[in-house]
Amino acid sequence: MCFSAEVSFASAAVLVPAGTYAMLNAYRKDRSFVPLATLPLLFGLQQFFEGLVWISGHWSDPEWVQRFSLAYMFFSWLAWPVWVPYSTYYLEPCRRRQIYLLFAILGGMIGALQYVPYFAHDGWLITKFLDRAISYQGTHLLDFIVPREFTYIVYLFVIIAPLVTSSIREVNIFGYLVTFVVLVTYAFFQFAYISVFCFGGAIMSLYIVNMTNRIGSRRAQPIEACEPEPGRF
Repeated sequence: MCFSAEVSFASAAVLVPAGTYAMLNAYRKDRSFVPLATLPLLFGLQQFFEGLVWISGHWSDPEWVQRFSLAYMFFSWLAWPVWVPYSTYYLEPCRRRQIYLLFAILGGMIGALQYVPYFAHDGWLITKFLDRAISYQGTHLLDFIVPREFTYIVYLFVIIAPLVTSSIREVNIFGYLVTFVVLVTYAFFQFAYISVFCFGGAIMSLYIVNMTNRIGSRRAQPIEACEPEPGRF
């Protein structure tokens, strides 16, 4: 995230155990919340990698800056647009789940198109160290087809839409928090929006920890199994 390596590592030190606690808490009370409860842990790992980006930049080691930047961007381009709708999928009744599965597939397609070319084209991912911030820039494959703003809109849609349309009120609130962070990031931190957005996500993930305490105690049931419809395979 922005600011410094110390802030990134401190965030990871908080989020990794908090996410582990949330996962165990959800597993004991309601296993359908386990995928969503994993988000703080994933955010913590992402912040750990950005701390390594900071350190590599301090050592003026461009090779490791590139490697750790790729690790960081894996979460940005692939983990979030796939894992968020996938997490919502397990919280929904069977009749609604296919919608969220489609969101996850769309997110995976967009993320792969943006992330995989980094390995084939040198210079497509550019990491710039600003004053108390990191800016991840470069070329995106979809830039050759559609405006980058359109790609970002679809990317945010597959993350936010599953949350705000969920049948679980607490998940809706988390979706509203994500929307708020997106708007603030766009308005004030466009120069390092990827890093700052994930900083906001790391803060919001603490809401998930609290959510597993409140929601899980009401259900205490395993993941609902969806039976196939009669006459269908």
